[in-house]
Amino acid sequence: MPRIAYFGPRGTFTEQAARVLAAGEELIPVETVRLAMTAVREGEVDAACVPIENSVEGVVPATLDALSESTPLVAVAEAILPIHFSVLTRPGGGEIRTVASHPHALAQVREWLEANLPGAHPVASSSTSAAAVGVLEGDFDAAVCAPVAVEHYALEVLATEVADVTDAATRFLLVRPPGELPEPTGADRTSVVAAAANRTGTLAELLTELATRGINLTRLDARPTRSNFGEYRFFIDFEGHVAEPRILDALTALRRHCRQLRFLGSHPRADGTRTTIEPGFGNDDFVEAAVWADAVRKGDLA
Repeated sequence: MPRIAYFGPRGTFTEQAARVLAAGEELIPVETVRLAMTAVREGEVDAACVPIENSVEGVVPATLDALSESTPLVAVAEAILPIHFSVLTRPGGGEIRTVASHPHALAQVREWLEANLPGAHPVASSSTSAAAVGVLEGDFDAAVCAPVAVEHYALEVLATEVADVTDAATRFLLVRPPGELPEPTGADRTSVVAAAANRTGTLAELLTELATRGINLTRLDARPTRSNFGEYRFFIDFEGHVAEPRILDALTALRRHCRQLRFLGSHPRADGTRTTIEPGFGNDDFVEAAVWADAVRKGDLA
């Protein structure tokens, strides 16, 4: 049975996402995102489930950094989970003076806490599940957790479906070593990380290569390279699949502009949004243009 690491401990939203992305497979909780990916790179597990971005708090820097370092991994699937929290307390309850959770979780329930537990002091923890453990051990009075946490920890539910933003969601990736990719579906996402030269217009050049091929961006983020102050890696997601001629053409163009270009995968989009293709930018258009150029090269202009 395949073994799938996930950013743990047990009882987190990442566990819920892993259940979706790797149903029926053995799930192994790992302490950090980096360690989950290291387990894949060292062959201890077959794949890892990690969070990549939240609609309220933005990208997960630890995931971006871990994807850009060490040996390559590629994303082969994604899941998008609605984010609604449960507030858990010890059986029997009592006065709630402290409420613990991961900082991202606390940020997403700030208004609810102010309205419903105005006297409680928020305390940051390493994860939502670590907060639940802290409640069990008497360190905190309540924890803001993923709903699945109540399956693992002997706590009572004070409130559920808690969220300041009712349509908040987090996207998760299933990553594994490079190999055979999922087949294109027409509703796909391709991801790369680009380390470009530190000079005027570099980012504009990269985006122009996509725009001139009619490729629509779905995400753009920058992270420091850590080697030289002011130098950044650009994480770019866009519609399409590397098996499509227009996407492969774009990747070869991006490679010419970059000191390093790492391919992070092509996989179906969890939301099922179909790729937008403008007239003149279809895959057949690129194939026909390549055939014409080859004929020109050979002198066959009949």
